[in-house]
Amino acid sequence: MAKPFHLAMFTSFNMPAWRGPWAGEAADDWWTGDYHISLIKQMERAGFDFIMFEDSTYVGEHYGGSTEVSLKHPLGVPKMDPFPLLPILARETKHIGLIATGSSTFYPPYILARVMATMDHLTGGRVGWNVVTSSEDIAAQNYGIDKLLDHDERYDMADEFVEVVKALWDSWEPDAIVQDRENGVWGDHTKVHTIDHVGTYFKVRGPLNFPAGPQGHPVICQAGGSEKGRALAAKHANAIVATNPRVEYLTEYRADIRARAEAYGRDPDEVKVLFQVSPVLAETDEAAKELYEQRFELRDPLQAERTLAGISGTTEIDFSQFDLDEPFPQDLTTNGHQSILDDWMRRNKGKTLRQAISERTQFGPPLYGTNATVADQLEAIADATGGDGFLFMFPTTRRYIDEVCSGLAPELRRRGLIREDYPHATFKENLLAF
Repeated sequence: MAKPFHLAMFTSFNMPAWRGPWAGEAADDWWTGDYHISLIKQMERAGFDFIMFEDSTYVGEHYGGSTEVSLKHPLGVPKMDPFPLLPILARETKHIGLIATGSSTFYPPYILARVMATMDHLTGGRVGWNVVTSSEDIAAQNYGIDKLLDHDERYDMADEFVEVVKALWDSWEPDAIVQDRENGVWGDHTKVHTIDHVGTYFKVRGPLNFPAGPQGHPVICQAGGSEKGRALAAKHANAIVATNPRVEYLTEYRADIRARAEAYGRDPDEVKVLFQVSPVLAETDEAAKELYEQRFELRDPLQAERTLAGISGTTEIDFSQFDLDEPFPQDLTTNGHQSILDDWMRRNKGKTLRQAISERTQFGPPLYGTNATVADQLEAIADATGGDGFLFMFPTTRRYIDEVCSGLAPELRRRGLIREDYPHATFKENLLAF
């Protein structure tokens, strides 16, 4: 039997599904945060550990050289900044972790350290930072940068960035606040220190102008798949995201991350690797299979176009130039998400592009069936890989969220596979509890 594992959700602060029959009012009330409030309450009741908000700051125009498809579907837009949403969600819940994305390419490290420490205080120790390097030149141009650094150098920069942020969080010693009313001394100046960092990419004096929050270092999340990405994740992250439909890849990835973490002097059990999944649930296995085929075999031409446009944004390659029924091209390069493109080409050699994009819509192993069937599948994957948990890529409708939180999660809980409660005060303590 698999050991207990963690559940999390991967989403954006953007509009939920708006064309489907179960979109409801979500396409209208998401602007205020109301949709995400209802979502996260369900997740906490179901025993999820955290929600992770990815983010980007551009309007895609890689597909066809225009923003037309991005705005038509919509794809990646509209998308709002998730950082201000976290304290709102924290006020509506008590335990669940809240992760927002901050780019090491676009943020100054002092601002990122200050924002995260502020929110750690505001939420009572329930926030995390998803470290990304960003991969789109058109996003960089919104910050006065004509072209991003090369892929590997962006990760070198990110490594230095995280080190600076950690040093700023540590710039106040734990007992720097003395509050000696008798002698009129609130803080001990000998225990607040400059960091005087001078590196390749950053020069930061410090200290932070207030102490770090309840977690000290908020939870750090990362999703590196390339050589440089794996190194960054293993060195710094508490939660790591792995995306691949092949269980053997996920097994290898987790083992590699744990070995790297140990080489950095870390306890590998304090590095949680979660696998992305998008299970399809129904009352019978047969009905779930039909829904799965509808969702992932791209029978809807609009879905095929939307999927290709999303891949174009991720890789900065215009996939509208290729015939869907011709062999998948094998000579593509990118300065964007290199590991995603390399693995996708390797797995689809000899297939058509149409076949390749059908597989690309699956953010993990194929999972479909009744609650019991999908619970069996998740348990088998966790048992085979030693996995620490699963990061759900929800189709963003209230119906699907309820299917998972009111159907699948209770089945997993009955089997002792997910948490019964949140015994600790902070997100990091609960994440590292098992």
